[in-house]
Amino acid sequence: MPSYKLIYFPVRARGELIRLVFAVAGQKHEDEVITMDDWASLKPKMPTGQLPVLEVDGKQLSQSSAIVHYLAREFDMAGHSNLEQCLVTQVVETAADAFNEFYENYKLQDVEKDKDKKEELKKVFVNETIPKFARIFSTFMENSGGENGYFVGSKLTIADLAFHDIFTTFIYLNADALKDFPKLAANRQKVEENDDLKQYLDKRPESLL
Repeated sequence: MPSYKLIYFPVRARGELIRLVFAVAGQKHEDEVITMDDWASLKPKMPTGQLPVLEVDGKQLSQSSAIVHYLAREFDMAGHSNLEQCLVTQVVETAADAFNEFYENYKLQDVEKDKDKKEELKKVFVNETIPKFARIFSTFMENSGGENGYFVGSKLTIADLAFHDIFTTFIYLNADALKDFPKLAANRQKVEENDDLKQYLDKRPESLL
């Protein structure tokens, strides 16, 4: 079995889906947490000058999506057929799109000085963007033919983990984000019934990012 070391900042963001895959797989790995003070000297040593980076027996892998799909194939969470893998990937990539939209809105709020404009930015995101993505994920679930409450196939895949992760952020912003989407809410609950993942989530501090 290879040795794994994940190098990332002390936030969920683009590294958390990798951690979730490790948790579900029950796979031990080293989690090297990088502070901003460390980052300046470490950045030139990273393949793309970005994090996360996963070291597999010392070999550096970059790009969070590539890492997630590599680990999903290693641990049988990628979907079984070519079609299933495509259905899984569309969920994962949409979750990444959702994170990008959230992060852009978050940055705009951070630099906005006017309190009313700041509040309006948040309101638009909560009332328009989050429901938009909930509807997309709901369509994916309806069309994928998943069984037992999963997005794709009859077992947990990175599609379920990616959806869970982005809606952890969205529910942090709006506790009722899935009120009108019972199947998506049930999927989140189903994911949290995984014993290995539950242990990880119970120890993880709550955070927006």
